[in-house]
Order: sequence, then C-alpha cells, then structure tokens
Amino acid sequence: MLIETPKRLHLGLIDPSASLGRRFGSLGVALEGGYRIRIVPHDKLEIRANEEDMRTIRFTIDRMNQEFLTGFNYLVEVENAIPRHIGLGSTTQLTLAVGLGIATLNGLKISVERLASLLGRGKNSGAGIYAFKYGGFLVDGGVGKGIPPLIIREEFPEEWGFLLVTPNVRRGLDEEEERPIMESVGGVSEIAEKISHRVVLGLLPALKERDISEFGKHLTQIQILVGKHFEKYQGGEFREDIKFVMEFLKENTYGYGQSSWGPTVYGLINREDYTTLKTKTQDFLKAHGIEAQVELGIPRNKGATTVEENTYILRLINKVAKS
Repeated sequence: MLIETPKRLHLGLIDPSASLGRRFGSLGVALEGGYRIRIVPHDKLEIRANEEDMRTIRFTIDRMNQEFLTGFNYLVEVENAIPRHIGLGSTTQLTLAVGLGIATLNGLKISVERLASLLGRGKNSGAGIYAFKYGGFLVDGGVGKGIPPLIIREEFPEEWGFLLVTPNVRRGLDEEEERPIMESVGGVSEIAEKISHRVVLGLLPALKERDISEFGKHLTQIQILVGKHFEKYQGGEFREDIKFVMEFLKENTYGYGQSSWGPTVYGLINREDYTTLKTKTQDFLKAHGIEAQVELGIPRNKGATTVEENTYILRLINKVAKS
C-alpha cells in the first residue's frame, strides 16, 4: 500500500490567551509534495527511512499495536519525505500516514480524528490533521476537550501558490522544545480579537471572492499579529535569522509570513509568476550570501490518498506503456 500526504503551511494561531475559553485556533493550507510511504505486511519489522522518521514510525506502530493488536510485521519505506522541523508539518503527516496504513491493512475503520487523538496529534493545532484528511484551506476551532474541531474548509485557488524559501539556518523547535512554550504562552486577548476580525471579515471574504491582493494583505497582517503572541520566544514578530528574507517577500509577493517556528517562510503569488520570481529570489539570496532552498508551494485541495500496491504497479506499467 502506498500513502501520499500533503505538507502543511501554517498560517497562524489565533488566541493563545483562551480569552473565550478555547486556546489557539489555527489556520493552515495544504500543499502538494508531502510524504509518500509504502507499507506492506512483512515477516518482520523493517523500516527504510532516516533516523528521525524511523523513530516516529516505530512510535506509531507500537501505539497502534497497544490499542488494536496490529502487530509489528511490516515493511515501511519512506519514498518521499517532508524535511523535519522546518515548518511544514512533517510529524503529523508521517504519524497519520503510518497509522492509516496499518489500520487499512488490518481492516480497521478508524476516523482520522480518532487516529490523531490516539497518536498524540492536535494538542495545539488541528491544521495538520485536517490538511491530512481534506486538503485545502482550513480553520479549526481551538483546543477544548479534545481534537480541535474543523470550523472552515475551503478550496484554495489553484491559480494561486506560495513562493517557499527555507534558509539554511537552525531548524524550528521540535515538540519537546516547544512544549513548555505552548503550555505557558498567554497571548493578548486584544491581539486575538484583531486576528479574529481579520480572519472573518478580511481573509475569508477575499478567499471566497478570489481576490489575491486582499487575501495577501490580511494574511500579512494576521502573521504580524500572530508574531506578537510569540515575539519573546523568537526574537520578534518573525525569527531574527530570517527577517532579511521576509523583507524581500514583503516587496515581491501579495502577502508573506513564517510557517510555524520556521525557518520556512512564504510569499503568496500567482503560480504563473513563479519562474520569474524564483530567479529573482535566487539572485537576491546570492547577492546577500544567503543559502536557502526555493520552491513553489502548490495548493492541494484533497487530503492524503491511499493506493493498493497492485493498483499502483498497474498504473506505473500503463504510464510507461504510454510514454
């Protein structure tokens, strides 16, 4: 069985102060190019992945077995991976992919939300969970008694995209590093109110009307406001070591931001402009001695997909035959 996931761009947390009784509330969008994982029954447990992914896979297999007695005899091969801790939601996508694969192989009908809860996902944000399940643009309702509920899911315009820049600097915080921050961060209720206002009467109407300029304007302001919640933990509204790139995105895209703890930053663009913007970005980075990866973030308006192994092989054969 093959499982392909999105990767997740995190667009912000609304209310760490829990001023209305629910904490956080997240915004996100699913992008193409996530994990591609092959899981098949095997005579023993064999994992082909980098060390960090391997630990996550082992944890997931163990947790599934504790709950459902699904055993350990699997071959798990990561054929394409999301780099870990750069702001693209790698841990949630990998954990849910492996959990879903094992459930499917064992004939278990389990909702993505239950899987997420079982595997320890969604403690702060539901954006990655619902990107995995549905794709598109997503807003969750904050942490209450369990997994944050999905409040809004919209198709993201396919003619839009994101200029993604990941500078070669320190990685974002992992779960152990962020835990004390997320448990203690208070936020400011007035900032949360401003973010909420921009989401409801700015970002969402612009998305409905397919107005990229308005969407980008509100996205930028939301990101700046979100940064105020976390500025004492990252050195300002955005990370200090990526601010120079943010200035470039400010001047050359419709809206910009930092995904989660970074270091991946993004600018909202029309996809047809990507080639020109990529060259301009690379020239800027080279001129200022900044090493970074530049890529196009393509919206994905569907969640993770599963393909039975024999079906996948037939598709490959047909593809080769047609070429």
